[in-house]
Amino acid sequence: MSRIIGIDLGTTFSAVSAVRAGRPGILPDGSERIIPSVVGFAPSGALLVGTPARNQLILHPEDTVRSIKRRMGTEETVRLHGHDFRPVEISALILKEMKRIAEANLGEPVDRAVITVPAFFSDAARQATKEAGELAGFTVDRIINEPTAAALAFGLDRVDENSLVAVYDLGGGTFDVSIIELNQGVIEVRASHGDTCLGGDDFDALLAERLLAAFKDAHGPSADPSRDPRAMARLRRAAEAAKIALSVKPFATVREEFLLERDGKPLHLEVEVSREEFEELIEPLLERSLACFDQALTDAGLTAGDLDRVILVGGSTRIPLVWEMVGRHAGLEPMCEINPDEAVALGAGIQAAIIQGEAIDAVLVDVTPHSLGIEVVDWAFGTLVDDRYQAIIHRNSALPTTRAMAFSAVHPEQTRIEVKIYQGEAAVASDNTLLGEFLFEGLKPDKPGLPPSITVEFDLDVNGILHVSATDRGSRKVKQTTVQASHERLSPADKQATVRFLEGVWGDGEMELAQARAGDDPLLARARALLASRESGDCSNLADLVRRADKAMAEGRHEALGEILDQVVDCLYELEGD
Repeated sequence: MSRIIGIDLGTTFSAVSAVRAGRPGILPDGSERIIPSVVGFAPSGALLVGTPARNQLILHPEDTVRSIKRRMGTEETVRLHGHDFRPVEISALILKEMKRIAEANLGEPVDRAVITVPAFFSDAARQATKEAGELAGFTVDRIINEPTAAALAFGLDRVDENSLVAVYDLGGGTFDVSIIELNQGVIEVRASHGDTCLGGDDFDALLAERLLAAFKDAHGPSADPSRDPRAMARLRRAAEAAKIALSVKPFATVREEFLLERDGKPLHLEVEVSREEFEELIEPLLERSLACFDQALTDAGLTAGDLDRVILVGGSTRIPLVWEMVGRHAGLEPMCEINPDEAVALGAGIQAAIIQGEAIDAVLVDVTPHSLGIEVVDWAFGTLVDDRYQAIIHRNSALPTTRAMAFSAVHPEQTRIEVKIYQGEAAVASDNTLLGEFLFEGLKPDKPGLPPSITVEFDLDVNGILHVSATDRGSRKVKQTTVQASHERLSPADKQATVRFLEGVWGDGEMELAQARAGDDPLLARARALLASRESGDCSNLADLVRRADKAMAEGRHEALGEILDQVVDCLYELEGD
């Protein structure tokens, strides 16, 4: 049996893990344990994934994409280097990089995976994640919720413990909270809630707006970096760096030279941001996370006083205000025993090992975060009222689960029923998310003179993916579907064509990826070309920066490399003026 790995497909960073010698561990790429979830194309057209793509984001934002996870389950496209890519295809390229890293570490082919998703992900986004894994060359054995995976990693050493734990998972693009019961090795999710548009990216965006306003204050409203994609990419990178600095320091100074040009003169940004100012910007978003926290407790039938622990997961939980607000709200000092960037991937690796049949003393019971049902009509005061919602599987039901309900037609002579499947909690069906629909025709009454009736059965599998069947009680005819939601699934022929296309893209990019890891980063290649073709007197330290970058790359010091490349970017702007 081939090895199964665990993958945290994150909004901003991704990671891969496996259990070896009975312990879960991150599988690194050199010195990098987490890989930027960024995909791009170099000017040559070669594919870049991870750090090389992130490094070129400032110079080529139009050919680089980040945070694609927020678009999973939609049919939006991004255009990169003349090609339109769907979110599922970009995610597949990131997963192929995770596959390469795993195979390099394990020394064997890997074609099976457990992949994590936010607990509050829609059915469409779950379907898309599974499809991305398949396009990347994996058999996806399980889709697992991120806070549940983190709890699995946390609970591995607590098989004899009985406790109630809240997992507060604030990542780069999504937020989840799960209330979990640890009971003698059984890890049972009692309730989950969340927000798929809340995370570090939103904090960066607020801070970038603050920097944009400071630039306009200094140079006038006509100096508008928002009209320049490269300038905005630099502001977003500066905002992210300031956010990270403010997690350990009370003040951060942002300096971006030659951000714009006016009348042939460079315009610079230099502004100091305080932690207090940053916290004022993000506090309303953190309040939203606490509302989700309370809802999860309510759904579990608990109060904060019932909790034994609060575990913080996700890189954004390093922000001091998060610790303060969560601790104050829960009445408990939060815990962060496992690296918040790695906990989800480690849990996915543990789940992979459990599926593999390894002797791990843990049983996982997860739940669905959304109710699932169909549109019905009701009689009210002698009048038919349509667009009503009847939940068949209620939110926070344990997975997997199967539920069925009987429904009758309105009139005895009715021979067809349209079944519309929704996800949500609203009493009005159309206020929820439409997942899919199908028409059931040729109905026959099971008793003379009565309207035909059908039994609708919902089967929600361990991946949180819904399968629906309807049975005509008169004819015993059955109609079945797997809900596709708004995400259009590929046909087998289309899937094969997409796999061939992605393999072609990946194959063309392998040399560029290898060169970037060996020290031929696209930014450095561009700098070398300038040094070879012209004098660099306007930026006399460019050659020195290239030498330092080569040394950092060779030694695997990626954090230092990133800082050097930021300086290279400034020099390139100064020399090229665009």
